[in-house]
Amino acid sequence: MTVVTDSAAQNAVPDPAVPDPAVMRERYRSTPLLEEELAAAPMEQFARWFGQAVAAGLSEPNAMVVSTATPEGRPSSRTVLLKRHDGEGFVFYTNYGSRKGREIAANPQVSLLFPWHPIARQIVVTGTAARVGRDETVAYFRSRPHGSRLGAWASEQSSVIGSRQELVDRYEELAARYPEGEPVPAPPEWGGFRVVPETVEFWQGHENRLHDRLRYVREGGKWRIERLAP
Repeated sequence: MTVVTDSAAQNAVPDPAVPDPAVMRERYRSTPLLEEELAAAPMEQFARWFGQAVAAGLSEPNAMVVSTATPEGRPSSRTVLLKRHDGEGFVFYTNYGSRKGREIAANPQVSLLFPWHPIARQIVVTGTAARVGRDETVAYFRSRPHGSRLGAWASEQSSVIGSRQELVDRYEELAARYPEGEPVPAPPEWGGFRVVPETVEFWQGHENRLHDRLRYVREGGKWRIERLAP
């Protein structure tokens, strides 16, 4: 058996067939993002950019990376879909027993990232997450496709399972119990979180890496805008 040490791995000759990420670059070309052009509140500015992302034809512009952490500071990230945005914040749905659900219960500080690479934009949000009301959860659950409602019951999210077949068997059992057209109740451990923002940063890429970074910071009941160096 050959044992490769860390130093040997570092000194290994690069495989020319493997792309080198160090030379991968995009030349962003866009108009400057100026303070006087921003909306007074970040959720209004988000709505503007979200509409532009949709108009640009981005695939799943509502996909966002949600980062959570344990009380000890051990982080984790995953991509989920934004399902609502309003003056109060950003809403997504999950299993409360999942890793993110458990971490939010223990430490409500979260971060959101909308990575809109095709239009050289991203939005970074920091804030606190809290469960939405049960009525809001049930209303949204009823709007989901029938298969997605069954999937919410079939999967004990983040738990270890023995095989994919276990998951498929569970789904098929539920499909027999709740055929198409039959109402499916919302699982008790499934629901929404609303992230109330404390900071919202709007990033616009530019050539020569002279990017625009404008960040809203909540101070009391008002918002202050500051520019960050790229």
